[in-house]
Amino acid sequence: MSKLTSNQLIQLNMYSIYTDPPEQKLFTLETLLGEHTLDALDAIQIVSGSPNKTVAASYFMRRLGMFIAMQFYNLATYDEVWQGKKSRLIFGSKIEFGNLAVSTFAHADDWREVSEGNRQDVIRHILLDECADVIRQIRTVSSVSPLTLWENIFGFLLWQYHVLLSDPSTADAARVDLELLKSDVLWEGIAARSLFGVYLNGREPSALLNTQVRTTCCFSKDVPGLMQCGFCPLK
Repeated sequence: MSKLTSNQLIQLNMYSIYTDPPEQKLFTLETLLGEHTLDALDAIQIVSGSPNKTVAASYFMRRLGMFIAMQFYNLATYDEVWQGKKSRLIFGSKIEFGNLAVSTFAHADDWREVSEGNRQDVIRHILLDECADVIRQIRTVSSVSPLTLWENIFGFLLWQYHVLLSDPSTADAARVDLELLKSDVLWEGIAARSLFGVYLNGREPSALLNTQVRTTCCFSKDVPGLMQCGFCPLK
């Protein structure tokens, strides 16, 4: 068990992740992956004001993408990740920047240290249990493209690895993690190749900033209070 520092808490809050209980609980990761996926998506649609379930599903994966980005930020910076039970990762409604949003609430004592030899297994777990399983499940109640949902996660990872690789204190660890993310082996059972490697297309994260790296639209332009994504291929 790890005790989060004030800097970690600030960074989490910047990505709409909070360690205090939500005033309005919507669902947990466990219920989302269980028999109440449609109920969860209905709640997401109502809170976000999304016009349909496709937009709501994409909106949620952008919100979850911030949590995934923080997983890799904490891994490279502190050798820690969130490793709580699915029932302890809560999604609730919260006012952010004047808009009602679906935010992530995680117990502060669920972050744990990662040993060097366990790094590959931890990254595999994040990709499978916190990304791929959610994408598969949410597509059982919506018609959104899986590539759209993956790219919603990758947009945040792109920025995070730009920052981490630019900082001498995190560059070495971030490079190790990035190479693992690009490894096809870690994606077995998820995709034929590393989807993040395909997304980067042999280029460094910093080289892809301010480019139309996405191949799909995330529909943020269709969510009230949000703007068109800066990576949107429709521009």
